[in-house]
Amino acid sequence: MNSKQKENKPTLLSRRDLFLLLGGTTAASVLTGCTNVESSSTHLDKIVGCVVSPEQTAGPYFVDERLNRVDIRSNPKDKSIKSGAILNLELTILQVSNGQCKPLPDAMVDIWHCDTKGVYSDVDDYYSGDTRGQKFLRGYQMTDKKGMVKFKTIYPGWYEGRTVHIHYKVRTSPDSSSGYEHTSQLYFDESFTKDVQKLKPYSERKSPRVTNSRDGIYRRGGDKLMLDLAKKGNEYFGKFSVGIVL
Repeated sequence: MNSKQKENKPTLLSRRDLFLLLGGTTAASVLTGCTNVESSSTHLDKIVGCVVSPEQTAGPYFVDERLNRVDIRSNPKDKSIKSGAILNLELTILQVSNGQCKPLPDAMVDIWHCDTKGVYSDVDDYYSGDTRGQKFLRGYQMTDKKGMVKFKTIYPGWYEGRTVHIHYKVRTSPDSSSGYEHTSQLYFDESFTKDVQKLKPYSERKSPRVTNSRDGIYRRGGDKLMLDLAKKGNEYFGKFSVGIVL
């Protein structure tokens, strides 16, 4: 379900503590029209024209940076660029009503994810260190009249206990306590991730990677949150439509 509660200041738990606290589970039911069904159910998807994307934990680490930019690879302070396979991400935000979809314009869409070493920016993490003041791999865009936003980033790395993923948050009125929020995660087909792992700097990682099927959070609705991926040349292209109810 969509939430009205805002997250202006993050609570910075370590990633391992957060994973243990959640017990590898999240709320991941899908709302179709006025009927609640489990995210593993697919027969209703064929009946209605649109379904609401499952929400998942904000996880580590949402920081309300207000960085309005398409290319999120850089750290604005020193202009350094995070290395990694380029990922062009296109998200379409749709309002769902009675099984029908229409584009949602003027919504704020934040994305954030770790780098190739599993490190998030602008946090003090016990396992990966203090990156406060850095703002790489974070940013937001406002949806256009088609409900669309586009980002240029890198294919994410991984860290202990989690499969490869991207966090996103949709807010209709980010400066209002009554605004709606939808927070979830996006996932990658294993075949693409295996190919990316062969590239530098990903191939330099020695720590084992958790696959989608072994990720406790992915198993709670992740099959509904898979990016439509393609590779063209040396770049990757991902698309996903987010359905929300206001």
